[in-house]
Amino acid sequence: MKIIYNDGHVAECPEDQELEVLRHSAAHIMAQAVKRLYPDAHFAYGPATEKGFHYDIDLGDVKLTDEDLPAIQAEMQKIVKENLPFKVYPLPRDEAVQLMKDRGEIYKVEHIADLADDAVITFYQQGDYIDMCVGPHLTYTKALKAFKLTALSGAYWKNNQNNKMLTRLNGVAFRNQEELAAYEKQVEEAKARDHRRIGREMGLFMTDDLVGKGLPMFLPKGYTVWRELENYIRDKELRLGYQHVMTPCVGTVDLYRTSGHWDHYKDNMFPAMEVEGESFVLRPMNCPHHMMIYANRLHSYRDLPIRIGEIAHDFRFEPSGTLKGIERGRHFCQNDAHLFVTPEQIKDEVASVVSLIREVYQDFHITDYRCVLSLRDPEDKVKYHQDDEMWNRAESALREVLKELNIDFTEEIGEAAFYGPKLDVNVKPAIGAEYTLSTCQLDFCLPAKFNLKYVDQDGSEKTPVVLHRAILGSIDRFMAYLIEETKGAFPLWVAPVQVKVLPVSDKSMEYAAKITNALLDDGIRAELDERNEKIGYKIRYARQEDKVPYMLIIGEKEINENTVSVRDRATDQTTSMTLDELIKKLEKEITERL
Repeated sequence: MKIIYNDGHVAECPEDQELEVLRHSAAHIMAQAVKRLYPDAHFAYGPATEKGFHYDIDLGDVKLTDEDLPAIQAEMQKIVKENLPFKVYPLPRDEAVQLMKDRGEIYKVEHIADLADDAVITFYQQGDYIDMCVGPHLTYTKALKAFKLTALSGAYWKNNQNNKMLTRLNGVAFRNQEELAAYEKQVEEAKARDHRRIGREMGLFMTDDLVGKGLPMFLPKGYTVWRELENYIRDKELRLGYQHVMTPCVGTVDLYRTSGHWDHYKDNMFPAMEVEGESFVLRPMNCPHHMMIYANRLHSYRDLPIRIGEIAHDFRFEPSGTLKGIERGRHFCQNDAHLFVTPEQIKDEVASVVSLIREVYQDFHITDYRCVLSLRDPEDKVKYHQDDEMWNRAESALREVLKELNIDFTEEIGEAAFYGPKLDVNVKPAIGAEYTLSTCQLDFCLPAKFNLKYVDQDGSEKTPVVLHRAILGSIDRFMAYLIEETKGAFPLWVAPVQVKVLPVSDKSMEYAAKITNALLDDGIRAELDERNEKIGYKIRYARQEDKVPYMLIIGEKEINENTVSVRDRATDQTTSMTLDELIKKLEKEITERL
């Protein structure tokens, strides 16, 4: 694939850059199509991205909808068929500004003002469309063989909410139609797994703008799943010596000034509330509260490690465009804990956390994940607490522990918490990009800020080290992950309804009710389908809509033989057994988390 660079020379495109060049060129072709259809359009930024391309456009009073996308795509196809050459030329700053003014490109003029004085300003042109760009690009529009416009969204100019909201037109581009078809298949799979759709159809949770964006509400079935996850992780932690607490969802601004969150995290917090001369905020995380619990009394080295755990309600002001069901909201519940340790205990406690993560992942059959040592960016003087000695000590300590534990990991600069480095466990879900599910963070910073102490063996006061750790992360996000991995077909022990009892007719209703009550008495989440529907419909609904692990078909034969016909969701096979046999089978699967 030939491409043209901004100095005018043409060369073969490196294979690893092909998609970026295709997508960047597609953004220009899309802008040309928009300009033809909407002559008054003004263009801001139009980059290639990891997933495709987009252009932020000021359309004045015109409001695009999804129904407008086919017309824009058709115009792009015309431009491709015209096989217009991409031409490039530089201009002195004054001439560049004048060209953009003449073409009404007010955002490009502002962009030029942001460039360094010695910047080389180049323009790419195809046909009647001219765009300021550093390139490179395709040599001819016909080389764009596979593309599709995908969505509309909004974006502030320069990503600043004080600026004008522009229309973001999104698309994808690939080397050929086969790659595009594979992408479209992946999109369909993503729709089938989308936890928001599944959650709505299964009646797990809901949202309503009257309550507030990003504030999901769990319905009875969804809260059943949520509660199972909460009980599961709390029980594991209690057996490992964690002490669970409950702390308030608000704190004073001074609390977060002490911890450093107010300086480093204020933009992600809800605005302060003024009450009786004090400023309070909804808490975005629980570290300061747990620091204060530790500080409540004097500790000896014999007390350590102290493991404080909490299923804690937290609130973060996420931009509305980033909200995604229960995966990313403005309210969520963290499976949080803070481990107060001596320096000598760091290795053993990190090892214990890693062991717990592995145990949990085994229970949930999570196998596709990788470990990352997240470090600070020393050049970032705003995001991170400024203490080079502390950072060097903390990063070296965590790196050394991970190596001693023989944990394979990669290192990533700029991903640390503001107060310390961390081990992140990133999962690769069935759809979408990987994200962090579990974390263990090493912190020398906050204990010192809160002046935490313990009395050491020699009688001197020492500052403990804190491990911040989350295993399920937020229970909400973990539940979203589980929904999408299973398509809502939860394992038996988590399923909101474990058994659906399906009477064939009214004649078998009494026996079916007796079976249902017996299961409920034994702690099995059973539900009786009393609807006046044909049995085939009830089976399909239970299997496809409710996604129930087991269905019991109750008819005249089962009444006469005092049995149940058990239909297995996994195999779609039906087996006859007694109620006692069924209960033993269910109890085994639930206990062993099969």
